[in-house]
Amino acid sequence: MDVPNNPVSIGQWRCGQSEPLLFIAGPCVIESEDLLMEVAKRLADLSASRGLQIVFKSSFDKANRTSVDSFRGPGLQQGLEILAKVREVTGLPLLTDVHDPSQAEPAAAVCHVVQVPAFLARQTDLVEAVASATAKHGGVVNVKKPQFVAPEDMIHVVKKCEAFGNPNVLLTERGTMFGYGRLINDFRCIPVMQGFGGPVIFDATHSVQMPGGATTGGRRELVPFLSRAAVSCGCDGVFFETHPNPDVALSDGPNMVPLKELPRLIEQLVTLRSLALEFKS
Repeated sequence: MDVPNNPVSIGQWRCGQSEPLLFIAGPCVIESEDLLMEVAKRLADLSASRGLQIVFKSSFDKANRTSVDSFRGPGLQQGLEILAKVREVTGLPLLTDVHDPSQAEPAAAVCHVVQVPAFLARQTDLVEAVASATAKHGGVVNVKKPQFVAPEDMIHVVKKCEAFGNPNVLLTERGTMFGYGRLINDFRCIPVMQGFGGPVIFDATHSVQMPGGATTGGRRELVPFLSRAAVSCGCDGVFFETHPNPDVALSDGPNMVPLKELPRLIEQLVTLRSLALEFKS
């Protein structure tokens, strides 16, 4: 089996070994077109002014919400229409996640990266649909490492993606279950998964989630500590969910980074990336 591509091209960006950090950022879920456009424009301005590689992300449907009463999003059709407008206005590459094989083709037609959620990463039919659809449209697969899977075992997901036609695969570390209501990051995951040949992303905001209860809690104040550690350990990109006012967000508010705080944190991470590449050379 061929080695996965590294670096991986995502629109105008390149992610992987010896490349600048890739940042994946945006609100957890599409709350409204106005909100999405506000965040996307600010991220596009940040990208342009500081020469940053930013991929805009948001979900059209949060099918994995804990409570039946939780907000899920506008759905596939309306959500992809809004994301397409974001792409046209800002020029940023897009990422969204899918939960059903039937969603893979329409999502891949709009978004540069289609994400397989952590709890679904072992579902072969879904991985096949995403790999095939992204390969058809020249896109990339991002697979979140399940909270219950060892990093070594992610090689099997990578091999599935390759077998179904797409060697452009990102793997994302997002924490491992440790008892009830806690996630722990084992930073050995980064070099282990990079050993398969593809870039590794660190999901800084989902790593500070505190699962349990009717809604998932989180400790956003810990995001800077974990993201700085991950970049120091050599990850190729960082995934942030961000919102102008996380306290009123309709999904994942407790672990999202306030939009106004993101530039300073990104600046720190860019500096650490330069040092990490020096140590690696």
